[in-house]
Amino acid sequence: MKKRIKEIIVVEGKNDTNTLQQFFECDTIETGGDQVVDTTLERISLAQETRGVIIFTDPDGPGEHIRRWINEHIPHCKNAFIDKGKAKTDKKVGVEHADQEALWEALSHCVTFDNETTTLTWADYLDLGLVGQTKKRYELCKKLHIGPCNGKTFFKRCNQMKITKEKLLQLWEEPVNE
Repeated sequence: MKKRIKEIIVVEGKNDTNTLQQFFECDTIETGGDQVVDTTLERISLAQETRGVIIFTDPDGPGEHIRRWINEHIPHCKNAFIDKGKAKTDKKVGVEHADQEALWEALSHCVTFDNETTTLTWADYLDLGLVGQTKKRYELCKKLHIGPCNGKTFFKRCNQMKITKEKLLQLWEEPVNE
């Protein structure tokens, strides 16, 4: 029996929808690429009000562009991130290329971003040594289920998720789950 997903999942295209519906009982809204039109944004907004939304875009530049755009315009959406290594073929990367286990892992660790709180100062961030420490930052990204991101984006997402310096120190001490 397929697992049911209550929220409407926002994906980039039809192939993503087909893959998700192969494994899960779910509804999707397709953005049709990285230029999200107003009518699609309105559909996503209505879905957020009625059932909730999970943004589940590809782990690449266009996918991140879509995710940022939707999160800026529609607050409190859930975000699912899939590891690039689990969502690619030799030539392409995307949600459609992931297996059921990887998709479920991503969907079961959604995060919500809140732009109204600051829990981590830039001084704390610098004290943690996360500027220029790509490996350390990527390990923390993995533990937080937010996909790899650059230093500025990581700092922003930590604040959006209300992550403190103490929480980052605690996470750093925990082993990485593969």
